[in-house]
Parts: sequence; C-alpha cells; structure tokens
Amino acid sequence: MNMSNKAWMVRAGEGGYLFDDFKNGSYVAIGWNEIGEVNLKESIEDLKTRLRIVYPNTKEGNIRSSATQISKFIHTLKIDDYVVSYNRITRLYLIGKLISDYKYDETIAYYQRRNVQWITEKSRDLLDPASRNTLGSTLTIFEINKSVLDDLLRNIGTDTFVSEDKTESEEELDEIKDDVIGRAHEFIKDKLINLSWEMMQDFVAGLLRAMGYITKVSDKGPDRGKDIIASPDGLELEEPRIKVEVKHRSGSMGSQEVRSFIGSIRNEKGLYVSTGGFTKEAKYEAERSDKPVTLVDLDTLVWITIQYYDKFDSEAKAILPLKKVFWPL
Repeated sequence: MNMSNKAWMVRAGEGGYLFDDFKNGSYVAIGWNEIGEVNLKESIEDLKTRLRIVYPNTKEGNIRSSATQISKFIHTLKIDDYVVSYNRITRLYLIGKLISDYKYDETIAYYQRRNVQWITEKSRDLLDPASRNTLGSTLTIFEINKSVLDDLLRNIGTDTFVSEDKTESEEELDEIKDDVIGRAHEFIKDKLINLSWEMMQDFVAGLLRAMGYITKVSDKGPDRGKDIIASPDGLELEEPRIKVEVKHRSGSMGSQEVRSFIGSIRNEKGLYVSTGGFTKEAKYEAERSDKPVTLVDLDTLVWITIQYYDKFDSEAKAILPLKKVFWPL
C-alpha cells in the first residue's frame, strides 16, 4: 500500500442492497439525489443550504452530517485511494481503487458517483476481530486505517477458512463490549448535562417513578430548586418516604451543602443528586450521618437510569430518549 493513498468505506445503500450494482458497474455512489449535481466549488456550507431547502423537516444535526459525507465523497476521496464496500447478506467486502473524480449520473440508483477498479473480495469471517469491529461503523463514508486495509488485502486469491485464532475470544468480545458501553455512558452523560435544571429535576422524579415510587414536587425554594418527595403510596403514609434534592451545576457539592440537606431530613430517607459530583468531605459528611442519606453523582445516575429505563413512563423517556442495543452472548 502506498502510504499516500488512503482507504475508505463507502456503504452500498441501506443493508448493502446496491452491492451488486457497485460490483458490476465498477463504481461507488451515494444518495441525496434530490440535491442534484454538485458544483466542485461548493463548500460544506453551500451543501447545508441545499439540504435545508430539499429536506426542510430534517434536523440540523442530520443536515450537518449529510453535508460532511457528501463533501468527503466529492472532495476528500482521491484517485488511487482504496475503496471498500460491504454486502451484509453475503458478508463480503469488495475492495478496489478509485479511478475517477466525482461524476453526476442519473442512470443509476444513487446519482453521486465515482468509478472504481475492483481488486478483490474478502469474507468478513476471514478478518481479525479488531478489523471487524472497526468496519462495523454505520456511517455512509469513513476512513479505514492501514492495519484494517492490510487485513482486507491479505492472502488475495487464496481460499482459506476461519482459523481458531481468527474467532473472537471471550476476552476480545468483552473488551469491545466494554468500549461500546463506556462510550454509550459518556454520550448519555453528555445528554443529561445539557438538560435544564428544571428538566433534570423532572427526570429524577421520572426515575423514581420507574423504581416504583409516586412522586410529589414541592414549590421552588430560595435557591430556585424544588424538593422531590417520593413514597410508595403518594400520601407519605407508607415507608420509605424519600426526600430528594437535585443540584444540576458544574461544581461539586461540598460538606456544607450536604450537612444542610441532612439537617432538613425529618422522618424521611435522604437522596442527594448532584450532576457535578461531591467533594471528599461531602461524602464523609454523608457517611458519618446518623440519618439515612445516599449521594448520587452523574455516573451513578446513568447506571441507575440504564437499569430502570424500560420502566420509564413516556414523560421521562421524552426528556432522555434512549435506544436499546443488543449484544451477542
């Protein structure tokens, strides 16, 4: 591989349904047909403007992503770069080299086109686990690193079966899974951090409802915060009665704030939620309290949310929409 040549995945439509067209027609292509032919002088901002006009109901984040993908296909991919496409049904990767600049072609399913000289095909089952993980991205276009390309081009022209060292060990699968879970947790934390303080308090109330409690939110206090009271019956007659305080700010809560909250607890259990976390002194204050109090930081809040999300009501799910991802055992 010439080090100056990059390698790119170009998806063959949803599910790879254009894979055979790409192979037989010696090209790769992307959609967004409605925007028409793209002038090579158009910038990403120009493409965003086009997309907003053609797809007026599309979210701005999707507009930005689409413009980036189109610009990459037209401007960033170069002649002699390697290009890869994938057929999900046959589990085959098609590997070739770009041999033309951008063309606009209304005779094919996707109008934005680049010609390719295909070199070989490679079964996904013959790739290293690390390569399979990298190639699992669902982006229309993304760059493939050298080690993955080397794996795709290895043993061209030979028919080999999957050897034992090519299959994922439990350790490899666990490592990949932990990475995915870790990134997902960080994305959820990003979403929670961007909630308004009122939405955060409503979200915590929703989490408690998912845990089986009936919640009541008090009027705003001097600090504009609102306490949440949770109990099994909603009348505060059944145990446990839980008093909840939510602090949604960047700074950690110190011992004074926790001490003040503990002092406000009467015949309830205390739950103090701080998205900014707690200082070491604040945690010590809670540990030595003779009143039952639990401190919940952002990491713990995400963990509990994932455990109970299936039981969230529609109001709480609307604050933090999440999608379940299944993982092979």
